[in-house]
Amino acid sequence: MSALRVHHIGYLVKKIEKAKQTFELLGYRTEQDVVYDDIRKIDICFMVMGDCRVELVSPVSEDSVVAGLIRKYKNSPYHICYETDNYEAAYAELTASGFLAIDTPTPAPALDGRKVVFLTSAAVGMIELIVPA
Repeated sequence: MSALRVHHIGYLVKKIEKAKQTFELLGYRTEQDVVYDDIRKIDICFMVMGDCRVELVSPVSEDSVVAGLIRKYKNSPYHICYETDNYEAAYAELTASGFLAIDTPTPAPALDGRKVVFLTSAAVGMIELIVPA
């Protein structure tokens, strides 16, 4: 498998400001303040503690890509994001191993426009893969 590095853990949250305050109580600091992603209709905020980065994701409308997930799972982690130096090889290896892409690489405003793609596996759930800049 091509070398994958954990970039962040994605958390669904209903109220992003309240979630930020709670993560701050746990020792996290805001790495990037709230960014609106108009493609996915979500607000995103990155927070870090040491080498751990979390992405707070909150739907802003009923037709957001995560609106159904937040109704089902409430506030909870829901994906792990990986980055790699060789996106094409990693993507090919993941899909050959049974991961299914649930979208196509799309720019992510909170990641300076770098493209991301989401994949799913029956064994581990959803992951995100960042396309190198």
